[in-house]
Amino acid sequence: MIESFFQRALENLKAAELLFENGLYNASANRAYYSAFHAAIVVLFRNGLKPDIDHRKVLSLFSSELINKRKIFSSKFKEDIYEMQKNRILADYGTGISKTKSATQLKFTKEFIKIILKDI
Repeated sequence: MIESFFQRALENLKAAELLFENGLYNASANRAYYSAFHAAIVVLFRNGLKPDIDHRKVLSLFSSELINKRKIFSSKFKEDIYEMQKNRILADYGTGISKTKSATQLKFTKEFIKIILKDI
């Protein structure tokens, strides 16, 4: 199961990059968020936690257990991942997001994956 989410994280990151390069900024922001979301699931499992695969629950468990309680990751990730979710919602259901926001979303995802999946 972990391997499946790991592969999805990488696949969604690649898709986000390709979409961004082709000017599809809303779709890129969506895939970048899902890449980070799947990476968060992987790291939760790797730390002995069994998340219910629900966006709110995964993000909450990641923040409470791996940032606040165990202090494995910087508190910066809490703000960033919630911002990514907000941008994904705007991209999918709202007014859309700009090239700049999409670029920021992609940059954060790359940074997030590099740090949290470094040992996998």
